[in-house]
Amino acid sequence: MKSGILGIVIAVIALVVYWSVYIVNPAQQALVLQFGEVRGQATEPGLYFKWPWENVEYIDKRVLELNMPVLEAIASDKKRLLVDAFARYRIDDPIKFYQSVNNVDEGARRLSTFLQSSLRQELAKATLNQIVRDERAELMEKIRQDVDLRANAVGIDVVDVKIRRADLPEANSQAIFRRMQTEREREATEIRAQGEEQARRIRSRADRDATVIVANAQRDADIVRGDGDARRNEIFADAYGKDRDFFEFYRSMQAYRDSMNGGDTSLVLSPDSEFFRFFQNSAGVGPTRGTASAQ
Repeated sequence: MKSGILGIVIAVIALVVYWSVYIVNPAQQALVLQFGEVRGQATEPGLYFKWPWENVEYIDKRVLELNMPVLEAIASDKKRLLVDAFARYRIDDPIKFYQSVNNVDEGARRLSTFLQSSLRQELAKATLNQIVRDERAELMEKIRQDVDLRANAVGIDVVDVKIRRADLPEANSQAIFRRMQTEREREATEIRAQGEEQARRIRSRADRDATVIVANAQRDADIVRGDGDARRNEIFADAYGKDRDFFEFYRSMQAYRDSMNGGDTSLVLSPDSEFFRFFQNSAGVGPTRGTASAQ
């Protein structure tokens, strides 16, 4: 009888201990509740005790990620954007979090509302280029600070806010693409026209320079040729004055050479004509008159 009572006592004590002990792992933080009222909290991992009639609510301590549905926003330059954003956050005040939103799912919905509102508000102040290129990091930091300020009221600390993608709607993208294509084609046509104009100008200048160069060269050639002819005549005159017979012989040899070059004209001369007088003898003494006929 005593052993049975002892066993019951031990069982009751074990059950009370079981109901009075709870464990918090590194990824969790815990709230001790009594009839829905917060009686204590544990934010560090370890073994903890509570009254048997109290219960424990575990809350995630890790950094959580909130994926937003695609949001449509309008930039300051009236461009419609489809924005895909996400946020990373942690629950840094479990008591405030539990009293405000009660659970993680409700906290995520509340945070999503904050993030959508802040995204629309901040993106409406920026242009398309600032959002997608020039000031994206600064905009994200402003949005994070704004969302964090709102989320602190429910015990949430916002770690980061990022935009994965910010694109124009398909219809707008096609219209912008066509407009950009038209602008590029217009610019290409203008550049080609300017290039053709420059090419004509360069060709005209080159033709003019070539004409001037050729004219100058022809002028210089005529001058040189004239000087050469004058010098030649001087040489011939000097030679004629020094030795008239040799000069006549030389000129006759040139005449023979030129007349025998060939061509379309036929010249028939009598062998005893004066033209062939040097064929008769070296002194060039021949008949005084010759007979010639040309065809």
